[in-house]
Amino acid sequence: MSGLLSAAEIQSKLAALPDWMLEGKTIQTTLSFKNFIEAVEFINRVVQPAEATGHHPDLAISYNKVTISLTTHDAGGLTRKDFDMAQTLSALMK
Repeated sequence: MSGLLSAAEIQSKLAALPDWMLEGKTIQTTLSFKNFIEAVEFINRVVQPAEATGHHPDLAISYNKVTISLTTHDAGGLTRKDFDMAQTLSALMK
């Protein structure tokens, strides 16, 4: 299990991820796509990195919008794993 990050560490790491925001014990971003099909195609691209790292985001889809939330459930909050995955997913978003 990864160790929880301090509030200062979280803010520092968020500074490098401008599309993400702190929501309680999670970091979150919402993406907009042209339509539902593109939104689902993006979610399908998330599967491989999530499986490879064993760290799975919470995903919500609403037509052309996808909200991604990351937290380390077994640690009870945010760890380095969440920010590593956010960076990976941010690269997929481009």
